[in-house]
Amino acid sequence: MQLSHFDTHFERANFPVSVICDHIYFQQNIGSLFRICEAFGVNEIIFTGKDIPLNPRKINKTSRSTHLKVPYKIFEDSIELKHYLQENNFQIIALEITQNSQSLSSVKIPKNQKIALLLGSEINGISEILLQIAHQILHINMYGENSSMNVVQAASICLYEITNRIQNLK
Repeated sequence: MQLSHFDTHFERANFPVSVICDHIYFQQNIGSLFRICEAFGVNEIIFTGKDIPLNPRKINKTSRSTHLKVPYKIFEDSIELKHYLQENNFQIIALEITQNSQSLSSVKIPKNQKIALLLGSEINGISEILLQIAHQILHINMYGENSSMNVVQAASICLYEITNRIQNLK
């Protein structure tokens, strides 16, 4: 018999992970990112860009009210965000397909360090200014003809791997 949401007793955890949304504007993706970040115990979401559409009415449908539970910040300027990440000693992991990206399975999670997971916009990916400061650039191996997937699907796969690795460090 399937359990209801009230009958499940998953262990609650909060991980030192901040999800960085670099110019992500599609409201369904934003709502779904709140939902998946809450499910994986992400510390916060950081948006970069101007006029991020955080209209609670539209986001609530896909977030299922998790936008009220996951703290978030907005940096309008990528340079300001770059300084914030560097000054706060984040291990910066970019999820992007590049000439030198490595498979997600090779991710290295340092013990007792904050992680910033960089996710790129639905159209242009991660901006060059943020990609340049990444300590690791990772991609998800795909075996079909398509070379990309939705940002929320990719974030889900990556957060599963990262949170499992953090749990194994304990």
